[in-house]
Amino acid sequence: MPAYPGAEGERRIAFDDLKRQVSAIFLNRGMSETDAALLADSLATADLRGVHSHGVLRVPEYAEKLTSGGVDPRGKPRVVSDRTSAIVVDGANAMGAIAAHFAMSRAIERARSTGVALAAVRGSNHCGALFYFAMQALPEMIGLCATNALPTMAPWGGRDKIVGINPLAVAIPSGGEPPVVLDAAFSHSSHGKIRIYSQKGLAIPSDWAFDEEGQATSDPAAALKGLLQPIGQYKGVGLAMVFGMLSSLLSGAAYGTGLGNMIDGPKPGLDGHFFLAIDVAAFEDPRVFRRRVDEIVRQVRESRPGGLYAPGGLEFETEARYRRAGIPLNDVTWRALEDLL
Repeated sequence: MPAYPGAEGERRIAFDDLKRQVSAIFLNRGMSETDAALLADSLATADLRGVHSHGVLRVPEYAEKLTSGGVDPRGKPRVVSDRTSAIVVDGANAMGAIAAHFAMSRAIERARSTGVALAAVRGSNHCGALFYFAMQALPEMIGLCATNALPTMAPWGGRDKIVGINPLAVAIPSGGEPPVVLDAAFSHSSHGKIRIYSQKGLAIPSDWAFDEEGQATSDPAAALKGLLQPIGQYKGVGLAMVFGMLSSLLSGAAYGTGLGNMIDGPKPGLDGHFFLAIDVAAFEDPRVFRRRVDEIVRQVRESRPGGLYAPGGLEFETEARYRRAGIPLNDVTWRALEDLL
């Protein structure tokens, strides 16, 4: 994961304090105590692991969804179809993290008896950082999650904003090493990360986005109006389309432009997600599996003097540092939280 611009001079807050503040904001907007705490934990955990694009930066837009954006603060996700390893969940227009946690929990519970279980979700909303839900499966299972997203990319060679970045997250249990956790969209960067650069008044790398004329840009303001650049050119677009389809079509959720757009915003209750739980013990001795994962992680780390990171390694290191020193938040994010309390 590319590093965010430096946190020097930013104010810091303890993880538990941040969760309490954010939970209070959602509680005051109609969510139950349990759901408000879960949503706050998902956002604060993203910041704790350095994924600030999906952290409490999102609180103002989430608060708006709960008040005037049409999302049901008391929505209760439910299972609407259950065929052994195939589960369909209706998110009941709840906040996306609530529907996602519910669905992944059901997939994990079922995989304990079937070995593998998939929960497809409809009727949901933006669910935040996917790693949070993939990691629910740890340490006994492998978790895989995907979600659709508002269209911010064009088909390769085109200029129409019709493809979402539709991210994928995978969490693989380990032994003594940190688990392998990959959370990546199929664009070079997310809108949230570009917003962080914009808040800091910094230029973005020129391979992150196109402006409205289809030219590569280093201006975050122009990038937010333009198109995100896919990873791997046409391959990134293809992967985004495939995982967007898996996240939408199995459950009957909306896809692409059916979700809304970045100007008018998302249409509430139309998002779809995809959650897969794989019980390692159904395939291999878990001790052998975790030992081999550890070997792979060490092989990567020791492949260069000074060490390299396997997926998730940098985030685990960031989490340990932020737990000691506090989570850095810039002034724009601080002020937005204070205004909502």
